[in-house]
Amino acid sequence: MKRKLVLEDGHVFYGVGFGSMEEKIAELVFNTSMVGYQEILSDPSYSDQMVCMTYPLIGNYGLNDEDYESKGIFISGFIVREYNDLPSNFRYTRTLSEVMEENHVVGISEVDTRQIVRIIREAGSMKALICDAELSMDECEKKLKEYTYPLHQVAKVSSKKIWYSRTSNPLYTVVAVDCGIKLNIIRKLNACGCNVIVVPYNTTKEIIMKYKPDGLFLSNGPGDPQNVIEVISLIQELKGILPILGICLGHQLIGLAYGAKTYKMKFGHRGGNHPVKNLDTDKVEITSQNHSFAIDISSLKNTGLRLTHLNLLDQEAEGIADDVNAVIGVQYHPESAAGPEDSEYIFHRFIQNMKAKKKENSDAKKN
Repeated sequence: MKRKLVLEDGHVFYGVGFGSMEEKIAELVFNTSMVGYQEILSDPSYSDQMVCMTYPLIGNYGLNDEDYESKGIFISGFIVREYNDLPSNFRYTRTLSEVMEENHVVGISEVDTRQIVRIIREAGSMKALICDAELSMDECEKKLKEYTYPLHQVAKVSSKKIWYSRTSNPLYTVVAVDCGIKLNIIRKLNACGCNVIVVPYNTTKEIIMKYKPDGLFLSNGPGDPQNVIEVISLIQELKGILPILGICLGHQLIGLAYGAKTYKMKFGHRGGNHPVKNLDTDKVEITSQNHSFAIDISSLKNTGLRLTHLNLLDQEAEGIADDVNAVIGVQYHPESAAGPEDSEYIFHRFIQNMKAKKKENSDAKKN
């Protein structure tokens, strides 16, 4: 079916639809990963966004039942050069288009994705509409003008009830605040010997402490971190009481809780190939990324946080730490299932912080 992609700045691209044939408007962004479209499809951080894939062939290995990153699909659309509806992977159980149609995700193929990415890089991320090719341009422009970005996406994607992910012979209990958590983060924590209790984003300190956790994890998620005031307050209440690890949105929320500032980037970072310098070791790590907002490095002064990692492409803050209170934040994704694994040590550092805090508490009881 003939479809078209209309950008907020007036650019129009005609192509072939796949997935749902609904009409959708969302923020247009791009991702440079060569694999991982299933993880992108099911990552809650992409809520209310359309993703233009720079790798030209999408759909060729299908989708399987094990690699979803969440229990829901929140992305709005996929824009690809060539869509393959005949997967050739022994693990696949369904095609990408089938799952997209079922979950109301629109797609358009046979468009010039290189030109689209250049437009985003030059003008920044913007609103985009995927619709029937026959819809008049006046109507398209009217719909785009009237559309406003949602403000409280974390409330939309967060779990509504507390749930558990247990491991055999657990050493620690971690409460994970779900702002749009990826399942592979939970798998990594389980593999490190942690029972994980996943709680909604607006869970109070009192409820969290009833579980007697050894550590607090703050997840990734969509939208502007300044809107997630519940988690910002929670960090302020629990820093120094529990070791804390925040990834992506969780990292930004740590910055805000300490008094630093965040800002929206021109077109964000999304892909599996971002070089990040570890300022403690002087080594460069290749990382997986997905974010639109970042911490203003200049605002870290006198907050109690120090910069630990730096993006070598644009000098953006990629890691922060409060060594006194055992708080760690990283902007990238050390748990990435479809990307580099240079940064798994972040989880081990969190484990060491919990181990040290547990010993400190034990020694205090003895005395």
